[in-house]
Amino acid sequence: MREPGRITIIGAGPCGLACGREFDRLGYSDWVIYERGLTAGGNAASVLDPAGFTWDLGGHVVFSHFGEFDRLLAEVMDGDISEHERSSYVLYGDRWVPYPFQNNLRYLPPQVAYECLLGLIDAPGGSETTDFATWMERTFGGGITTHFMRPYNMKVWATPAQEMSATWIAERVSVIDHRRALRSVVLQRDDLGWGPNNTFAFPAAGGTGEIYRRIARGLGDHVAYGREVVGVDSGRRRLCLATGEAVEYDALVSTMPLDLLVAAISDCPTEVRAAAQALEHTSVSVVGVGVEQPLKGDWSWLYLPEDSVPFYRVTNFARYAAANVPGGDTARLSAFLTETSFSTHRPRPGEDLGARIVDSLARVGLIAGEAPVVSLHRIDVDYAYPVPTLGRDRALAVIQPWLQARGIHSRGRFGSWRYELGNMDHAVKMGIDIARLLLEGRPEELWT
Repeated sequence: MREPGRITIIGAGPCGLACGREFDRLGYSDWVIYERGLTAGGNAASVLDPAGFTWDLGGHVVFSHFGEFDRLLAEVMDGDISEHERSSYVLYGDRWVPYPFQNNLRYLPPQVAYECLLGLIDAPGGSETTDFATWMERTFGGGITTHFMRPYNMKVWATPAQEMSATWIAERVSVIDHRRALRSVVLQRDDLGWGPNNTFAFPAAGGTGEIYRRIARGLGDHVAYGREVVGVDSGRRRLCLATGEAVEYDALVSTMPLDLLVAAISDCPTEVRAAAQALEHTSVSVVGVGVEQPLKGDWSWLYLPEDSVPFYRVTNFARYAAANVPGGDTARLSAFLTETSFSTHRPRPGEDLGARIVDSLARVGLIAGEAPVVSLHRIDVDYAYPVPTLGRDRALAVIQPWLQARGIHSRGRFGSWRYELGNMDHAVKMGIDIARLLLEGRPEELWT
């Protein structure tokens, strides 16, 4: 084992906690996590509202590409977790189309289905070297792009598709061959199983945040809450905390947003600072609606591409775990978790968002007109998704090598600023990998 000296971790989210847990597992003790908040979890945290409903900070589900994450989940949760099969739909007009939309065109009106199929047949095929708008048109043709892909992605990203790269697509978007789509329409067969989250897990109680609360408890005093990092001197390897404390480190693992990290570094060169200012992100208003009506429907989450509905996704949160409603009383209560995005391209929703969401939920048939709303809880998540803009990779190629050369390892969803590595399992894997690099010299397997 190497002796890397004092290791400081910024952020007690999935990446930071996994890093600390790996240090602990490997028997190394000279490390600390500084978390600006008062609880663990970061964007994967959960909250209990005054009415007793549990809400996540977004529509999270637990699935994995990595054995390390699977083992961590099994050890930490000790069976207190439920397995689910995805049941998801897209609202088109007055029809619920099974997800993925492009795989289940048979549910559309005949003329719309025809336009979508014709577009697929004529589409020449997209390249990830293009912008996202071009990729959509060349991959799906005009029909699917017009009726679903363009409006939905604008609602999610709150960023014009022509300003985004297509390099993040990979397993995030179902790319369907026109023959497969045609077979589904002609033979009237559902095509539902695409994607890594077609089965997923969820804690039996406490929301997604319960995973990270348990990890943090196991790390004890190594996690220091209420410690916001406001300054970094990379030359002296010193942090300045909002409390006024100055902290020396030998190696720094940061999971805070990359642009904020660079802005906090006092001795950062102009070109690195300019690159960080070019990074873009979306924010999300998460509004939880608790309703006095029995849990109904077997659906997990729904996508809503139309502008008449403010949110782009709604999660049937009591379906994930009965404990997400007070007393686990799903015979009396339902919980709908909605997400509405905003960015520099789209303004933050106004104070009337909650009322508009309740109205929309009733209008699309999820809330019965007479059902009392017993909880309306809003959380604005300012850093929700790093946007894969056209200039992102150029910016990262300037920032990350400079940080690395100064013993600063920026990882996690917003530390890496790579949406394609933005799931919880990715963040945990990055945290474990950087711990192994620092202690054992083992090359990182995920982040490059």
